[in-house]
Amino acid sequence: MSKLLKSMLLVLAAALGTTAAVQARPIEQIKKDGKLIVATEGQFSPFNFFQGSKLTGFEVDVAEAIAAKMGLKVEWKTIGFDALLTGLQNDRWDMVIASHGITDERAKAVTFGEPHYCSGGVIVAKDPAIKTAKDLAGKVIAVQVGTTYLENVKKVAGVKEVKTFPQDTQSRAALQTGKVDAWVTDKFLALTAAKEDVKYGFKLGEFLFVERIAPAVSKGNTGLIGEVNKALAAIMADGSYAKISTKWFKEDIRCK
Repeated sequence: MSKLLKSMLLVLAAALGTTAAVQARPIEQIKKDGKLIVATEGQFSPFNFFQGSKLTGFEVDVAEAIAAKMGLKVEWKTIGFDALLTGLQNDRWDMVIASHGITDERAKAVTFGEPHYCSGGVIVAKDPAIKTAKDLAGKVIAVQVGTTYLENVKKVAGVKEVKTFPQDTQSRAALQTGKVDAWVTDKFLALTAAKEDVKYGFKLGEFLFVERIAPAVSKGNTGLIGEVNKALAAIMADGSYAKISTKWFKEDIRCK
């Protein structure tokens, strides 16, 4: 074998190895392995968060129920919100479920499933006069980076300043301590915060926007998302979803 041919074969082998390393796992491989690798943030109560060392929340329960319908166990990974979809693109996990709203921009990078709930970004403030988008003029707003909440706050005219934080709990703390005038976050998270932070007098204003929230898989992994969609439809039909939703929110939050 010539040195040139040997070099060419080594380059080809390296290229093939690189491709295999970043290839999304097809549903057949996942079923053979018996586990679905799912990533979430773990800092977004009551959807996904830690109680001590235990990962829990509405989305954790939904993902576990979906996996069970597929005959699989879940292997959980937790990482910062803004790195979740990037990790999915690099095939570090099979699926992400972390309250990602479906957007055209995100859909260019990943493949979304059917929505597992509908919600939206609401305005939260201590001042009851801050209720609408117009009321945000001249105000300092707290919001988490990498979210649709940030995208929509940027569209509001007249906002004095947008303070961004890696975690939504930090945005919440900024409002608690008076560092900002308002906080924009998920409706259900805001309801939970208002109940837990009674001493701060959080008031919920209007929706800044409404969105559909869905799990995501690597772009084009249609076999996997097809099975996820079927499993989600099954738990919605057999009452499992309603039971999980009522446990966390005392209502069924599926998209109507």
